[in-house]
Amino acid sequence: MATISSLGLGSGLDVESLITKLMAVQQQPITDINTRTSGLKTKLSTYGTLQSNLSTLKDAANKLTNPDTWAGAKATSSDATSVSVTASSGAAISSTSISVSQLAAPQTLASSTFSSATSTVGQGTLTIELGSWGTDGAGASTFTSKANTTPVTITIGPGQDQLTQIRDQINAAGAGVLASIVTDATGSRLTLTSRNSGETNGFRVTVSDTDGANGDATGLSQLAYDPSASASQMTQTLPAANARAILNGLPISSETNSLTSAIDGLNITLLRTIPPTTPVVLSVTQDADAIKKAITDFTTAYNAVNQLLRNQTKVDTSALTSNMTSDAIAAAQAARASSLQGDATAIGLQNQLRGLAGGVTSLGGSLSRLADIGLAPGTDGNLPTAGAKLDKALTNLSDLKQFFMGVDKNDDSNNGFAVRISTLVTKALGVDGSVSTRQKGIQANIDSNNKQVNDLNDRSASMEKRLRAQYAALDTKMSQLGSLSNYLNQQITQMNK
Repeated sequence: MATISSLGLGSGLDVESLITKLMAVQQQPITDINTRTSGLKTKLSTYGTLQSNLSTLKDAANKLTNPDTWAGAKATSSDATSVSVTASSGAAISSTSISVSQLAAPQTLASSTFSSATSTVGQGTLTIELGSWGTDGAGASTFTSKANTTPVTITIGPGQDQLTQIRDQINAAGAGVLASIVTDATGSRLTLTSRNSGETNGFRVTVSDTDGANGDATGLSQLAYDPSASASQMTQTLPAANARAILNGLPISSETNSLTSAIDGLNITLLRTIPPTTPVVLSVTQDADAIKKAITDFTTAYNAVNQLLRNQTKVDTSALTSNMTSDAIAAAQAARASSLQGDATAIGLQNQLRGLAGGVTSLGGSLSRLADIGLAPGTDGNLPTAGAKLDKALTNLSDLKQFFMGVDKNDDSNNGFAVRISTLVTKALGVDGSVSTRQKGIQANIDSNNKQVNDLNDRSASMEKRLRAQYAALDTKMSQLGSLSNYLNQQITQMNK
């Protein structure tokens, strides 16, 4: 009896499973490239941090090579409550004696008392004129208008003649006078004060009163002040005055209490009068504190670069044991590898920086090594940021200055430490420098890997499409063969009967 056994083929073929497994094999190279790309991106990010830290180090080194850093001066006052002082660029090392007989002041006037701030004063015009007050030979008051100024006339009309309204109009007029209202238990008074202090910033107020009497104590004329014309209803509570002082034995006068040009590079502020018997001493010394900060900033920036390179290039052996196989050792090292481990550019830069830190210069006089100022590199390569030796070196600023910023025209390797560090970092960060070139190389590798991944993805997609077509055709063929097998089996069964 003839029989045909089923081959187990037909439309039940698991095409999706077969394609998935085949495509997984195709994806492995893509996965490997993406893993390498991830490592490259980490490395590029680390180089970005390194670039930033190097830029900070360059700025700190350049500050120590800037003559202005070493020319900085610090001014102090023996009595800062009486005279304050600050030093700016150009201040010379010096000592200055100052006494003050008078402070600069603005002129201040006060009106008679009104019942309230909203009391009606009167209508007409107020003319305010800046100038200086004096006396003639007979003792009468005189007024001299201030040069290059114009009297300002303010019209006080109906509905504008309350005390508060007059105050607001004076302040809005830009006449060089500030108006205020002072209110106490007795009532309200209008006060007028020169906007600026000084003898030439005094002022007079003339009135044209609508009641026809410009000098009486009624209406708008209540606000008149002009002793030169015997028309003064307001009272002067403080005359305009210049500051008067004796500076190193020389009398000086100033319209303000700030003396910005009396001594080059010094800004002096007079706070109260000082008798000549107990003058205030203003001392200008070199600003060692600012120089110390510049050095501390430099060492901090250097340490940031050194620590980054040290951490990112080190080989971590903490996970290794004596009984591990070579493959296990390699796997453990790869898993714990730093981003710049084995990177020749980073290691080279690290060695160069350490070489400079351990170098010498003959330009610093008594100072030749970083150890001489207490900044010898430690076992980790970091520089101390302070110490007794540095404080001592700051008392010898001429040598310390050359130690950092001295330039040897015949031997670059003998330049000051800040000059050499700045030169090294500038080259490294330049367009064709080692750091810039390495960053470009890493980015080029990333771009190349991405292109390979794109190509492999395209190839994989084409292969998947082709496999699906082939397996679909195979599935159809196998389904047909299964149908044929069933038909033959039925025919043989009938023949056997």
